[in-house]
Amino acid sequence: MDMLQKLASELSLGAEQVEKTVALLDEGNTVPFIARYRKEVTGGLDDTVLRKLEERLRYLRNIEARKEEVLSLIAAQEKLTPEIEAAVRAAATITEVDDIYRPFRPHRKTRASVARERGLAPLAEAIFAQKKTYDPPIDVLAESFIDADKEIPDVESALAGARDIIAEDISDNAEYRKLVRTLTFKNGQLVSKKAKEEDSVYAQYYAYSEPIFRVPGHRVLAINRGEKEEFLKVSVEVPEDLIIGALSDKVLKKEDSPARQAVLAALTDSYERLIAPAVEREIRNDLFDQASEGAILLFSDNLRHLLLQAPIKGKTVLGFDPGYVNGCKLAVVDKTGKVLDTAVIYPTKPRQRTDEAKRVMRRLISAYRVDIVAIGNGTASRESEAFVAELLREMQCDTKYVIVSESGASVYSASKLAAEEFPEFDVMQRSAVSIARRLQDPLAELVKIDPKAIGVGQYQHDMKPSRLDESLSGVVEDCVNSVGVDLNTASHSLLSYISGINATSAKNIVKYREENGEFAARSDVLKVPRIGAKAYEQCAGFLRVPGSPEVLDNTAVHPESYAAARALLARFGYTEEDVKNGRIVGISARIRKEGSAAIAAEIGVGEPTLFDIAAELEKPGRDLRDAFEPPVLRDDVLELSDLKPGMILNGTVRNVIDFGAFVDIGVHQDGLVHISELSDRFVKHPREVVSVGDIVKVRVISVDTQKKRIALSMKTPKDDAN
Repeated sequence: MDMLQKLASELSLGAEQVEKTVALLDEGNTVPFIARYRKEVTGGLDDTVLRKLEERLRYLRNIEARKEEVLSLIAAQEKLTPEIEAAVRAAATITEVDDIYRPFRPHRKTRASVARERGLAPLAEAIFAQKKTYDPPIDVLAESFIDADKEIPDVESALAGARDIIAEDISDNAEYRKLVRTLTFKNGQLVSKKAKEEDSVYAQYYAYSEPIFRVPGHRVLAINRGEKEEFLKVSVEVPEDLIIGALSDKVLKKEDSPARQAVLAALTDSYERLIAPAVEREIRNDLFDQASEGAILLFSDNLRHLLLQAPIKGKTVLGFDPGYVNGCKLAVVDKTGKVLDTAVIYPTKPRQRTDEAKRVMRRLISAYRVDIVAIGNGTASRESEAFVAELLREMQCDTKYVIVSESGASVYSASKLAAEEFPEFDVMQRSAVSIARRLQDPLAELVKIDPKAIGVGQYQHDMKPSRLDESLSGVVEDCVNSVGVDLNTASHSLLSYISGINATSAKNIVKYREENGEFAARSDVLKVPRIGAKAYEQCAGFLRVPGSPEVLDNTAVHPESYAAARALLARFGYTEEDVKNGRIVGISARIRKEGSAAIAAEIGVGEPTLFDIAAELEKPGRDLRDAFEPPVLRDDVLELSDLKPGMILNGTVRNVIDFGAFVDIGVHQDGLVHISELSDRFVKHPREVVSVGDIVKVRVISVDTQKKRIALSMKTPKDDAN
């Protein structure tokens, strides 16, 4: 099976579909561009499937490259046979390829290599042959290898060296290693015990054992971290007699031989000293890799939903960064995100200048007609919320407040990017601006922050950084391109995620804009250094220019389809002016009624592109995020002590993990909806039911005020179910 067929089989796609998609990727097209503008070629594959295909293609190509490298290395030793080449070609993983190469790779100094240097290889070969009879007997044969100069003083030393060679040969056999790996995975247990007499968050793993094939990913990651922090001792345990028995069936000959016990001893030594430790490492590495991929997938899904949260448009927001000693930093930003004013107040301990703080807040809210106060959920957030809620009650105004996750805000505010954006502000003032802006447009603000610092994953700091960065960058890229950006207002951080635009060309766009004024049309971006024809092809459809005389420049219609869009308008009696004024209604329905295939052929595009164009003409400049639920705005404070079992509350999903979801119900301590409480039906993974940013109705099951733990349920209460 060749690589493309393998991809098609693994991803349940057509062979031609995969072939054409791989060709697009090899031509330098980005995933967002292919997903949006080459649907006819790919058969409508979305960005998620395209990412999987791209990642798997890279992995399979890496395997092929390793195979060629191994074959070349073996051939250089003049040991390559048709059988070895066939085995290498048939290997499905890099581990299998390396197993085959193991006997041929240069060995470091080992007991077996020392024995070979002493000339004991012929004795090892004779013993491993396991003849029915030996003439001379093995002991006598071994005597002929005694040599004081070679440090072989007696028969036992000669036999021990021969057994070492046999043990290493068994260990280097790819078939035997695969057998041991398979049996260990099927029959082994992952075991952890406490490493020191000390209580910790890993107490549940102080006497833990579970079949390897059943261990869920989050448990693997927890155990690994406990081991790393030296609270746990972890091992893989498997019945040794099972493995020795299986190896014996492969290695020992059926007929009795005087060498049988010597070979069995070498086999046992090979397993215990060489194979078992290596297989344990491999299995634990595989468990970690699988757990990591699961965690990265979960993190990516959470990040996607976080970035695509509904923006709060057209509102003036006061960002409120809570604090104690250094006070609370305030920043008022207008409807476009421009900073209007900043201040510092001290409503909390130790200074607690409450009256003065209220005067400042009243002035800012009244002077700038603040619609929403966005309060960060970090240190002193509880006291700050109580202060804001009391002030708003006293003012009797329409201003609401909302608690905003400030994960990563401190990372951004201390970054070089923040310093360049707000050189006159201190770190906490920048943080207040970030808090306000992430409410107005989560995507535009959060792209400035390293995704790992946003806090919607599990064990993300234990992942392989390069793999995590690759995956999360892909998510951010897909989100930014699915929404599109205003070419005249987008920051270089946001632009750098647009298809075909890298960090350098993004900065060039901003610099060109500052020096030459706003872009009048999409095509003007071609005047920017480092933006050539290929880059323009990739990025154009994702850039918006609301003020362009070409109305299609403010839609997701690609310039290559402008002629088709105009032909579609003319066919149904509309003009571009009708698009601009929002007078296009029902084109998609009319296309379906009259026959999409014929109309697509008439205007020269495929059917998927036809419907995409129609949707854009009906809603030019649309933002897909507007269809999502906005954050819950509040006007009064709720305390942990106010919670009682049975209470029904609305909450916002803040994080989804393998065993449940954390929900913000407005008490500064997220409650956990365990996977068993997510739905009345069986739930395999929480992602089936909830996503980050969802507004959900929850019921309080229990509250532990001492440990600050809240148990919630989304199940239908039994009384209601009846």
